[in-house]
Amino acid sequence: MFEKERFIEDCRAALKETDPHAAIRELVARAVSEPAQIMRALGEPTRAGVDTIYRSDDLTILNLCWGPRMVFKPHDHRMWAAIGIYTGREENIFYRRAEHGLTRHGTKVLNVKDTAPLGAAIIHAVTNPLDQITAAIHVYGGDFFATPRSEWDPKTFEEHPYDVEHTMRAFEESNVRLHGGALR
Repeated sequence: MFEKERFIEDCRAALKETDPHAAIRELVARAVSEPAQIMRALGEPTRAGVDTIYRSDDLTILNLCWGPRMVFKPHDHRMWAAIGIYTGREENIFYRRAEHGLTRHGTKVLNVKDTAPLGAAIIHAVTNPLDQITAAIHVYGGDFFATPRSEWDPKTFEEHPYDVEHTMRAFEESNVRLHGGALR
């Protein structure tokens, strides 16, 4: 059974393991193996957005909900991550740095109960291909919000500093499409 406080404690303890990334990936996999338990604990997702479950210098845990058909431009995290889907589907396109921008390096589709580890150097773009919210537990090996990151223009692959305000606006625009009405 997924219990938010217990999950935080287990992730904190996993940071002391020889391979914390692998240990946390296992915790995330175990959590998303029972999606109904996560929804019981966190509530069924009704809005696109980023809910911070836990944040410290060495660990960030997010409940991330992608809106229907939401597309997110290439970006990096500059820290390892483990992502587990508990409802919906997430499509990832991976990139590598190239002499002028990025080159496409592969894809990975994550469905309900799937978990993926992401290395610190990963650059990816994310799409929710469904007409429903996709929700996932994201665990990062650092302070996700305080770490400078990059994002790339999806057409030109020109690199820019990560724009948090633009990201939050994208989630709100997704909610407008989902629920109708104007931006708040």
